[in-house]
Amino acid sequence: MNGFRAVFKRELKGYFATPVAYVFLVIFLFVAGYWTFKDGFYQMRQADMTIFFGNLPWLFVIMVPATAMRLWAEERKTGSIELLFTLPITVSQAVIGKFLAAWTFLAIALALTFPVPLTVCYLGDPDVGLIITGYLASLLIAGGFLAIGSFFSALSKNQVISFILAVVACAILMLSGMPTTLNYLANTLPAPMLGVVESLSFQTHFDSILKGVIEFKDIAYFIILIVGWTSVCSIILNERKAS
Repeated sequence: MNGFRAVFKRELKGYFATPVAYVFLVIFLFVAGYWTFKDGFYQMRQADMTIFFGNLPWLFVIMVPATAMRLWAEERKTGSIELLFTLPITVSQAVIGKFLAAWTFLAIALALTFPVPLTVCYLGDPDVGLIITGYLASLLIAGGFLAIGSFFSALSKNQVISFILAVVACAILMLSGMPTTLNYLANTLPAPMLGVVESLSFQTHFDSILKGVIEFKDIAYFIILIVGWTSVCSIILNERKAS
């Protein structure tokens, strides 16, 4: 447990030790706000954050892999991963520590969007429950993307390659639940297979939570996804350590 805490603190402090984290936060907050107001936030004349939350997954498709690409690729490229593995810590503890530090950083980025809900509350009387579930859904989808990015970061020494692979994987898992994609696949896939494709999509489960209905299957989807991808990441790093 001490090893896990050490990795978590080291990684989280590392984000704010350079200007990169602050640049990331500024870009994230600017784009999230710009997309929200560009898509008619005021024109809707409704006190809700549907537009804001609807845009976040697509912003995360780019921003989260950009956060994750350095997790292991940088360690492997600089050779510091060998030093890390000489410490009294298991590979799984290191993976979880790095993942939770990056997830905490993304949670901070989400928390800094507080002016949006404050604006909504000032302009009207929104459903606070929907805002809370919206942030929960956003945090879960960020964690899912981060787990995928962590896997590809462990897979390649090149940060750019790991970034591109993670973006493609996240985009596919998002697009597979889009109505246009499902309509296109409906012509080639049988109904049971189409249901499987839809159930594996980030978009499907994200939209379900966004409606304010927290179901076990949606939470379980993200938890299984995060555990699965981080576990595979641990397996890959264990093999690298042994070789």
